[in-house]
Amino acid sequence: PAWDNSLFEDNAEFGLGMFLGTQSVRNGLADDAKKAIEEGLGSEALQAALKDWVENLDNGNGTRDRADRLEALLAAEKGEDELLNKLYENRDYFVKRSQWIFGGDGWAYDIGYGGVDHVLASGADVNVFVFDTEVYSNTGGQASKASNIGQVAQFAAAGKETKKKSLAEIAMSYGYIYVAQIAMGANPAQTIKAITEAEAYHGPSLIIGYSPCEMHSIKGGMMNCQKEMKKAVECGYWNLFRFNPAAEKKFTLDSKAPAGGYHDFLMNEARYSRLTREFPERATVLFAKNEANAKERYEHLLKLVDMYDK
Repeated sequence: PAWDNSLFEDNAEFGLGMFLGTQSVRNGLADDAKKAIEEGLGSEALQAALKDWVENLDNGNGTRDRADRLEALLAAEKGEDELLNKLYENRDYFVKRSQWIFGGDGWAYDIGYGGVDHVLASGADVNVFVFDTEVYSNTGGQASKASNIGQVAQFAAAGKETKKKSLAEIAMSYGYIYVAQIAMGANPAQTIKAITEAEAYHGPSLIIGYSPCEMHSIKGGMMNCQKEMKKAVECGYWNLFRFNPAAEKKFTLDSKAPAGGYHDFLMNEARYSRLTREFPERATVLFAKNEANAKERYEHLLKLVDMYDK
């Protein structure tokens, strides 16, 4: 594993640069491997390993085994051959690397959105993982485009009036980006499935994970964040789904119909309940608008299921 980081507004571009750098080296090695095959260098076993590696250059399944096999054969047979030695010296690049770009909603929805959009639209085989706290948690709790209706935050002291930006649907509109919304505390199996599918998809992916944080001021504290995720999904505040362009069934709605308790969910977090104390009449209006928007969003997702099933 390797990790690096940059200014968070440049996060997507920085991650893409890491991917492109690795890709350039591996493509060069693939050209060298093809040349070694054409020249018939090494034993039949080495020739077979080189061909297998070139043919599966971008296939993550079995990449470690192919890399280990090729490395062992090159170590035994490279001798003084310049081309085989060059391949062996770059053996760290035999394994197909899994490139993930991590960041929060302030970055992905807002200040770094242009970069996120550019990277996802590029078609590159990178994975973007957004930890969605619905607020600028890292810089003091300012409202962002991920903040929801009625939510109290800096620059939205009387509750945010506009609804949350639908980053997932913007990405889905491209048609070739894997997109998923997850909440680990609500459905761990769906979380693992989405991450696995995103990694297996040969192209860009976007996973948005619901992420309770200290700025939510959940009753009982952060020890209850997993339970809070479950409540958010059950009441319909947050929806779970997967859009896989490579699958026969492209869109899967993993959330069940809202089970009620929406207002109770909002009141369990001070980022909402605070509004009822400071602006009670406004809170009534904005919370009703928030819940109506959530119901409308779920109905829209049901329509997407029908649309992609045809």
